Amino acid sequence: MLNLVLSTWVFAGWDIDTRRFGSALLLTLAFTAVARWLRGVSVSGSIAGAVICFLLYSAAGLGAFAALVSVFVLTWVATQFGYQRKQTLGTAENRRGRTGSQVLANLATATGFAVFSAFSQKAVFLAASVAALSEAAADTVSSEFGQALGDTARLITTGEVVPAGTNGGVSLIGTASGILAAAKVGGISSLAGLVSLKGAVYCTVAGALGMTADSYLGAFLERPNLLDNNWVNFLSTLVAAGVALLLA
Repeated sequence: MLNLVLSTWVFAGWDIDTRRFGSALLLTLAFTAVARWLRGVSVSGSIAGAVICFLLYSAAGLGAFAALVSVFVLTWVATQFGYQRKQTLGTAENRRGRTGSQVLANLATATGFAVFSAFSQKAVFLAASVAALSEAAADTVSSEFGQALGDTARLITTGEVVPAGTNGGVSLIGTASGILAAAKVGGISSLAGLVSLKGAVYCTVAGALGMTADSYLGAFLERPNLLDNNWVNFLSTLVAAGVALLLA
């Protein structure tokens, strides 16, 4: 009985296993160190990423950590791909890595829904979390591969040919790459037990639709400087999460 009291406590319906917190802390430190070493994140990005990682693992377990790692690997590889070309275009990511605000913009929605799932014990919120992670991967991969492999894109609202990297610009290779990235995150989440296979399909669709919403938001709101890229990314993950909730 004493061991049970020491190992598990309940906070507003969230059964918190303190042993999981210990594992979360260790994995968070390791993941953050590797991400910083690879220059995937800046100092502020590593702090934000550590908080995200700890909350995701604490709320949803090792499966959520696996999904987070898959997002990081996909986005890091996509960012490094064709980096010199993107430098020439002036669209390359800073060598110091993504900042704290960028990390939160892409991952706060997924983390929030994972915590909601832990509090409510409702799996539907976990599906929303996976969809948000899928969108974050899809958006970055589509943008990075589109810029690396093409000189031009088409504005999603008018079809006008614009330089690669233009807000609201889309390309076939970029879109296809983004959908594949969403599918990979969904598939890994299914293998890790976060969602069913059917749920992974829903999350992939939601991630792809969120990626499309990002392009529209970029054209309508980011191009005229009504919102910055971080807000557009955050809203797009919300769209993906909302679609997943409707589908699930």
